[in-house]
Amino acid sequence: MAEPAPSESVPGQPGVRFEPYVRLIRSLLPRTTAVAMFGTAGEIIWSTETLSGPDLINVVDDALLAASTNPASPGQLRLLEGGLPVLLCPLRDEAQKLLALLAVLTRAEERRAPEFNFGYSLIAPALECLRRELIAQTTIAELNQTVGGLDKDLTLLLAQGVAEPPAGSADGAHELQMLLQQTIEHLRAATGALLVPEKNVTLVRAAPGRTPDTNFLMRAHRRLLVQSQAQSELIVLNETQSAAAPDAFPYRVLCGALRSRAGRHLGLLTLVREASAEPFTERDAHIAAILARKAIGVIESAYDALSGLYTRAAFERRVRAMLAERKVGQAWSVLYIDVDQLHAINEKSGMHVGDAVLGQLGGFIRQRLPPGAFGARISGDRFVVLLPASVRDAETFAESLRAGAERLAPGQGEQRRALSVSIGVALLDASAREFEHALAAAETACKAAKDRGRNRVEVYEQADASIVRRFADIGVADEVRQAIEQGRLHLDAQLILPLAAAEGARPHYELLLRMTNEQGKSVGPDRFLSAATRYQLMPLIDRWVVNHVIDALTPRAGVLEGRALGFAINFSGQSLNDDSFGDLLLERIGGSGLDPELLCFELTENATVANLERAEELMRRLRHLGCGVALDDFGTGLSSLSCLRQLPVTMLKIDGSFVRDVLKDPRAESMVRAIAQLARSMSITTVAEYIETEAISLKIAELGVDYGQGFAIGRPIPLADLLTELPLPEAAPARRSMRGAG
Repeated sequence: MAEPAPSESVPGQPGVRFEPYVRLIRSLLPRTTAVAMFGTAGEIIWSTETLSGPDLINVVDDALLAASTNPASPGQLRLLEGGLPVLLCPLRDEAQKLLALLAVLTRAEERRAPEFNFGYSLIAPALECLRRELIAQTTIAELNQTVGGLDKDLTLLLAQGVAEPPAGSADGAHELQMLLQQTIEHLRAATGALLVPEKNVTLVRAAPGRTPDTNFLMRAHRRLLVQSQAQSELIVLNETQSAAAPDAFPYRVLCGALRSRAGRHLGLLTLVREASAEPFTERDAHIAAILARKAIGVIESAYDALSGLYTRAAFERRVRAMLAERKVGQAWSVLYIDVDQLHAINEKSGMHVGDAVLGQLGGFIRQRLPPGAFGARISGDRFVVLLPASVRDAETFAESLRAGAERLAPGQGEQRRALSVSIGVALLDASAREFEHALAAAETACKAAKDRGRNRVEVYEQADASIVRRFADIGVADEVRQAIEQGRLHLDAQLILPLAAAEGARPHYELLLRMTNEQGKSVGPDRFLSAATRYQLMPLIDRWVVNHVIDALTPRAGVLEGRALGFAINFSGQSLNDDSFGDLLLERIGGSGLDPELLCFELTENATVANLERAEELMRRLRHLGCGVALDDFGTGLSSLSCLRQLPVTMLKIDGSFVRDVLKDPRAESMVRAIAQLARSMSITTVAEYIETEAISLKIAELGVDYGQGFAIGRPIPLADLLTELPLPEAAPARRSMRGAG
């Protein structure tokens, strides 16, 4: 071949310029005719001339064999066809590892026979320089390879989780598939597997163009699992089957247990290479361990650690994928599962027992799921399942879950705690593209199951008025929240007038809550208070009412003082359970500058009886401040008379069901008369609600009731309109000092 230009470098040895060494050899050994370098496998790396012929190939092969068997030999001289001498000099690193073989062809001399030692001694300086150059360049190449490998490792590790999953990806499965495939390719494995039995995750992938050996993985995974469980690090098994090791695997294997952040064993990662492939290294194990931890991160973000079911976020992604791909005609049903009174188990046996119950229940649900179904623990003690089945089949499945849950009761013998679940079932509408509607229906049915005694299954039925009302409340509750946030609540005032029996008494107004919907229309309490009560929004509403009334009345405090006028304000039984509500109420009244006698606070009889101790305490604090206290809907409770003696009420509001029928029902008439007489004997004022006609008003007055309220007395008007009739003074006079706010 033609002599290369001085700028060219040695093929296979990046950066090694061969021409200077050729010139040096020719200057040291002038009879040199050609110089060539061969690799350790006999391949030609570089040559100054075109070299061919089997005789040269044979002598090079012999020289390489001699160099490998005798590392101390400096080389040899051989004669080619025509008697041409060639010096064959091995070049080694400091550890005597063969780097290359240099062949120097010379002209034959007639005067003397060729000698290796003589020729070698002449070119020894050039050989040493070339040897050191090769060592340096080999070191650089190895460093480049190491750095390049580390760079690829870093790229691989940083790339995980960056790519967006495809639209059809339901949960972490896509990320795990990508992670496993990239790990296989990066670590040059033939096959890889990721097995997490309790999460129903089984992934097997192969290198591009290969078919995974699933049979081997099925046979070997139990043995690998046992071996890896006892090790904290990944295990490298490079010994393959042979006569000396018949029990070894037919592959090189890298495996390790997958453990949660808490150290609990979850599954197994396995990578295999062919027996003829290069062995796995500690670096491979380190990279695989890092990627295994990333796989655990994906798994733990998609699966609930306690139950093994999906997390809510992963479940919702899976649902969206199902809705996008659902087959025409395939029925789907939703199960909403709520553990009954888990708080009792937590209180009596400890939170750890409650958590164990949730874990067992999650495992039980997971094991019972039919093909295609999937479930999640969406919060605390609540689970949801999406089932490819009709609502009746889903009801049957739910009943089997309910019955099975009873057998999971914690404890033994007399210490065994009762365990039950309530389950709601709803059909996922065939045309639905939103899952929330069906989930809300199933939740509604579940709550109906609790209302009807717990430990039962209820199906959402349009014909079931109770369930439908509860379901409607879900949407209304959202409207109430928005109305509070957007300032769409307001108050009306309905006049309460003294009747003939109390002509000297002062009139006052009951303040009634109203809501304006998004279309600007006023909505009455019968539309939204049921939902607000069911979904625990009443404390929020009560605070709004208290703040709104006091803010509205405070600018007119001076005008209102001394007037024969009062305002009755309702608050709910839920607020009695709010420890801060009473303090807020008294603080607002005390700091408002209003005469406390202007205000009377109403609480229903049923709410009072349900929270008797708290109700009595708050009533006494309000009375001590100077406010009135009314017991609303009086006469409907079973403990009316027994509670009345200990409560410091100033007013009884007779339930409207008695008032409406007072003209046609003797029992209603007797009840109203008895309440009026009882109240008068205890110096308590009475109010009859729902006076719809003048005739009822006259009858109520005849029976001795002090006040009347209803459409025959006055219809509700906006509080803002009522207050416009009261002038805003330029400077309200100072009010007399308040009684203690204790």
